[in-house]
Amino acid sequence: MLKYTLKRLLQAIPTMLVVITIAFFLMRVAPGGPFDGERSLPPQIEANLMAAYHLDEPLWQQYARYLGNLVQGDFGPSFKYKDFTVTELIMQGFPVSLEIGGLAILLALLVGLPLGVIAALRRNTGIDYTVMGLALAGIAVPNFVIAPLLALVFGVLLQWLPAGGWNDGALPNMILPIVALAVPQIAYIARMMRASMIEVLGSHYIRTARAKGLTETEVVWRHAMRPALLPVTSYLGPAIAGIITGSVVIEQIFGIPGIGRYFVQGALNRDYTLVMGTVVFYGALIVLMNLIVDLIYSALDPQIRYDD
Repeated sequence: MLKYTLKRLLQAIPTMLVVITIAFFLMRVAPGGPFDGERSLPPQIEANLMAAYHLDEPLWQQYARYLGNLVQGDFGPSFKYKDFTVTELIMQGFPVSLEIGGLAILLALLVGLPLGVIAALRRNTGIDYTVMGLALAGIAVPNFVIAPLLALVFGVLLQWLPAGGWNDGALPNMILPIVALAVPQIAYIARMMRASMIEVLGSHYIRTARAKGLTETEVVWRHAMRPALLPVTSYLGPAIAGIITGSVVIEQIFGIPGIGRYFVQGALNRDYTLVMGTVVFYGALIVLMNLIVDLIYSALDPQIRYDD
């Protein structure tokens, strides 16, 4: 297992290098620059700023310098958030995104898994059609539509919950963002769990378990649940990483100071180092989550071994 883990980590190096390279050059070729928004800067001051951030160097030299700093764990200073490094901004925003995203994925699992199992056990009935219809709606309607609707209904019209703001992580301020993030994931997990459970329930060993006189509850929980969870487990790796660091629109709508909001502001301000830092952090998180999921996958399925 240790050998496999080290191998996967080594394989992630060229993948991360490709991600860094593409993001670096795409940021540089995009129109505008980090200081274009400054009004009436004298040419000498602008030249000094460019020199201070090494933006006057050839592009290949900027790229080599960035890679060298990145190897040392230095994401560089932010161009727009004065007196802050990119690392400090990420460390400020990540705990907020982690809390919101972690609770959202937990809610998605608590709701999506039972719905998928119920739909599979009541296949081709009204319950199945209702659950799958709601799941299809949850997939079809993006969360940047769901979030304003939730804020409008529960925050403005009914005034049950705050329509925005963080308020140091107060529970009422977290509910709407968590629900908005969780709805699409609930839909995906429910559909995947239904399909997986139907397939498992048609297996030979499930028919053997029923032939032995086990109740349906025993068949589902003792024999069908673990193998049915395998596709959902595979999906959770990128889903968790995406929901934690990819809640860009949700954080903007509700005014949450997470890493996604910093990413949007960095892109709008052409804050090269901030955008690069969040991209690298996001890519590393995806690699790590996929590795963890693969290890959990082997624990759920004894036939899978990573010793070789």
